[in-house]
Amino acid sequence: MSGRTRNATTTGRPDGSARRSEAASLDASQPLHGMRIIELSSYVASPLSGMTLAQLGADVIRVEPLGGAQDRTRWPRARSGTSLLWSGMNKGKRAVEVDLASKRGRDLVADLIVGGGPRGGIVISNSERYPDLTYEVLRIRRPDLVHVQLTGRRDGATAVDYTVQATTGFAWLTGAQDSTQPVNNVLPAWDVAAGLYLTAGLLAAERHRLLTGEGQQVRIALEDVAIAIAGSLGYLAEAQLTTPRRRDGNHLYGTFGRDFGTADGERLMIVVLTLRHWRDLLAATGLTGAVSALGTALGVDFDDDDERYRHRAVLGGLLAEWFGRHTFAEAEAALSPARVLWSRYRTFADLVADGAGTLRSNPLLRELDQPGVGTHLAPGSPVVMDGRQSPPKASPQVGQHTEEVLRAELGLSEAEVRELRGLGVIRR
Repeated sequence: MSGRTRNATTTGRPDGSARRSEAASLDASQPLHGMRIIELSSYVASPLSGMTLAQLGADVIRVEPLGGAQDRTRWPRARSGTSLLWSGMNKGKRAVEVDLASKRGRDLVADLIVGGGPRGGIVISNSERYPDLTYEVLRIRRPDLVHVQLTGRRDGATAVDYTVQATTGFAWLTGAQDSTQPVNNVLPAWDVAAGLYLTAGLLAAERHRLLTGEGQQVRIALEDVAIAIAGSLGYLAEAQLTTPRRRDGNHLYGTFGRDFGTADGERLMIVVLTLRHWRDLLAATGLTGAVSALGTALGVDFDDDDERYRHRAVLGGLLAEWFGRHTFAEAEAALSPARVLWSRYRTFADLVADGAGTLRSNPLLRELDQPGVGTHLAPGSPVVMDGRQSPPKASPQVGQHTEEVLRAELGLSEAEVRELRGLGVIRR
């Protein structure tokens, strides 16, 4: 099968008038319409990249082994056993299921990758287990190939979000002040960041290809993403040049901010970034005079951001006493007119309470009927293009589009598809 791709592997591009005509009829929320991407991935980072591109209009074809990839059963799961994580990370894609353990199956995937004419030749992968599907092999057949590869570490060694959390220092800054153990974040932040870096890298490589006709490999290591962000936030330089910071609970590092409990058991997060925020917070709580007197007694100017942070314990104590005497409704009434950054802490259960009214008020979320899950509110793309954003689309079932893709993208006949079924290359 390898090399038999029928629907053109050329790199020619439509002329300008054709592009303008097509663009005029497109939905503004689908700027990547006409781009085709083959995704060989699992778990979070690379599926997120593929979904981000699909929500912007790309045709993303997710390739899985027979029976589906191992992340299809990841928690959380619906009562039916369907993975809510998988369903959430693969919205709007097409699904192809082939026997990746067989040479014939991998040849089909290779044909899909190098085919597609000017809209094809793009692949996202987080696996290097198939030597015949690497950039070095595939670019022989398609020199303008864009191959986006996620690895765990720069040297190709494996790593996942939680092992990266362990190696990059953040777990020792998270948690209560008196904790003596590392605390992982439940948000897989490096997976999320890596997924968006993969997307940026792919679009940059495709832009380069559009201008020059040249393909390239894009490699991003999960650990490098975490280190890059730690460096960009100043954490690494701080550790090298000054005293490394220590965990500080819910205090906002370097300025005044922390959580407070109200008389009726609610909790609020207060953040002070400017002098106006600080003065409004004191006015709203009636503590302007008390804080001024405290500053005089200590010889400190609390209009200074640094001094507010240094004396966060005593200032926090004054505010904690005020919030502790007032209900949430009273605190809200006091804070709302002021220019204060604050928010009430909510659980996921709070967000879906009362018919998910809070979620329904956000245009990002729409009702989606996902097979195996049921009807629920799901997010579309958070990217708003010219006032429009892509609504959520259902995630595909295992192999849902296999035969459709083989016929339309590779031009296989019914007899050829039937032969592949008989050989067990695709599902019988």
